[in-house]
Amino acid sequence: MKRILLVGKPNSGKSLLFNQLTGLRQKVANFPGVTVDIKTGKFGPYELVDLPGAYSVHTLSKDEDIAIAQINQAMADDNTALLVCNLDATRLQSSLVFALHMQALARQHNKNVVFALNLYDEMQKIGHVIDTDKLSEELGSPVYAVSARTLYGIAEFKQDIQAIAAGQKPVSSAVQIDSSPEQIQQKARDMAARYGAQADILLKNQNRIDSFMLHHASGSLVFLLVMFFLFQSIFTFAAPLMDGVEAGIGVVAEWCLSLVGEGMAADFIRDALFGGLGAFLVFVPQIMVLTFIIGILEDSGYLARAALICHRPLSFFGISGRSFVPYLSAHACAIPAIMAARTIESPRKRLITMLTIPLMSCSARLPVYALLIAVFVPPVQYLGGLVSLQGIVFFALYLFGILTALCISLLLSRTSAVEGKQTDMPFILELPSYRLPHWKPLLRRVVESGKQFIKRAGPVIFAVSVAIWVLGYFPQNGSLQDSYLGMIGHWIDPIFAPLGLDWRYGVAILMSFLAREVFVGALGTLFGIDAADEHIGDLASQLQADGLALGAGIGILLFYVVALQCVATVATLRAETGRNKLVTSVVIGYGLLAYLLALAAYQIIG
Repeated sequence: MKRILLVGKPNSGKSLLFNQLTGLRQKVANFPGVTVDIKTGKFGPYELVDLPGAYSVHTLSKDEDIAIAQINQAMADDNTALLVCNLDATRLQSSLVFALHMQALARQHNKNVVFALNLYDEMQKIGHVIDTDKLSEELGSPVYAVSARTLYGIAEFKQDIQAIAAGQKPVSSAVQIDSSPEQIQQKARDMAARYGAQADILLKNQNRIDSFMLHHASGSLVFLLVMFFLFQSIFTFAAPLMDGVEAGIGVVAEWCLSLVGEGMAADFIRDALFGGLGAFLVFVPQIMVLTFIIGILEDSGYLARAALICHRPLSFFGISGRSFVPYLSAHACAIPAIMAARTIESPRKRLITMLTIPLMSCSARLPVYALLIAVFVPPVQYLGGLVSLQGIVFFALYLFGILTALCISLLLSRTSAVEGKQTDMPFILELPSYRLPHWKPLLRRVVESGKQFIKRAGPVIFAVSVAIWVLGYFPQNGSLQDSYLGMIGHWIDPIFAPLGLDWRYGVAILMSFLAREVFVGALGTLFGIDAADEHIGDLASQLQADGLALGAGIGILLFYVVALQCVATVATLRAETGRNKLVTSVVIGYGLLAYLLALAAYQIIG
C-alpha cells in the first residue's frame, strides 16, 4: 500500500489533523512532544503515517531521532507517495524552518510535498488573512489553509492530497530553495514577516493570562489547587459513578444466580466471577475521571505552563521541567509515561525520569487505594461535599509517591548509580496558546481509557480469579483452609506475618505481581469463598469484619505506592533502557523498600 507521511513540529495540531483525515481516535494533546509513537491509519487507498513531532533535523530528543530516522527511511522508499508537512499558522517562522528542511529532503528523493497551514481558525479570530496562493508560489508547493479543530478547508484538502499522491494533480516544483541551514532560516524569517500575523497581536491574550498563571506566587497557588483538584476528583467526583456500577453488578449477579441452582456453578458465578472480576470493574469510573481531568490540562495548554513552573524545583532533584509531563501522565499509566520521557534532551535526566516513573501512582493502584481507604477512612465531607476526607487521603498517597520519586531522583543524580553522559541541554519549552479542549476527541479518549483498562486488566483478573477459585475450592469442595490455595498461603505466611497480614493477603499480593489491580480481584475471590453469604462485591465490609489492623492496612498502601509490580512496565523499561541489570535492580530495590515501609508501618502503628 502506498503511504502518505504527515510531519510537523510538536503542538501544531498535527495529531488532530491525523484524526480528522483517518477518523481514528488518536490521542491529541496540547503539549510539545506528547506524540512519541508512530501512528498509522487508512486514508482512502493510502496509509497515512503520523510521525512524532520534531523542531529540526538536528535532533535533541529521542522522539525527534525517531521522526527524522523514519522520514529519511521513507524518502528512500518507492511506496512513499507524498509528504504532508503541517504548519502552525500562529507560529509560522518556526514551522517553516522545519518544513523547508523537509521540502529540500523530499526534492532530493523526487517526492512531492504539500503544506497544511493548520490552526487557521486562530488567524480568523484576529481577522488576519494569509495569502496561501502567493505563499504556494514562493514555496513551489501547494499550501492549504485548514483548521483540524473547526474542519475549515478539510474537505478540499482531503480530495487534493489524494489526487496529488495519485499523480492526478500536478505540483509545481520550479522554485529552488537553498538547503543550507542559514538560507533556510533566512527564508523562513522573510516569509513569516510577509505572511504571518504580528506576534504581539497573537500573544496579547496569552501574555495577559500568563502574567497570572506563571507568577511566582499566584502561579504556584494555582498549580497546587489544580493538582489537589485532580486527585480529589478521583475519589469524590467518581463516587456516584462507582456506586452505580456496583449496584448494576449486584443486579446482574442476582439475576445470574437466579438462573442456576445451588452447587458448584452458583459458587463459581458468585465467588469467582462477581466476587473477583466484579470487584475490579467498580473502579473503572475512577480511571475515566482521571483521564478526563488530565486531558483538559493537556488540551487547554496548562500542562506546558505546569512544566515551566516545576522546572526550578525539579532541577534541584536532578531532573527538568520536561520530566513533569511523564510524571503526570504516569498517574494514568506508567507505560506511555516512560515512552513520553523520550522528549527529555539530557540522556542522564531521561534515564532518571524513566527509573522513577513507576513510583507515580498509576490507575492500576486506584482499586487498591480505594478499597483500603474505604475500610479505614470514614466518608467525612467538607465544603458542602466538594472535599472529602477520603479524597484528602488519596491525595496524600499520590503525594507520597511523588516525594519518594523525587528523593530517589536526587539520590541517583548525586551518585554514579546511573551512568550516562552528563549532557545538560538548555531547558527550552514552547508555550502553546490557551485553547478550549476539543471535547469530542477528549470524551472518546475517556471512554477508550476505560475500555483499554478493562481490556488490558480484565483477562488477567478473570484468569487469576478463576485460578484462585479452583485452588481454593478443591479438593474439599469449598473448605478454604484445607484447599490447595490454603496450602500455598500457609507456606508463604511467614513472609507476610511480620506485616500483620495473614496468608490470604499474601496470596493476593503475590498474584498482583502480574498487575497491581489483580490484588482487589484476588482478595475479592478469596473473601467471596470464605464468606459466601456476605453481600457480593462488598469487599470493604468484609475486610472490616475480618479485623484488618490499621497498621497493616497502611502498610499495604505504602507497599503498593512503592513496589514495582507491573510486568508490562518492567518490559517497557527494559525496551527503553536496553539494560537488564539496571531494570532488575530497580525491581528488587523498590520491592525491598516497599516491604520495609510496610513492616515499619505495622510495627509503629500496630
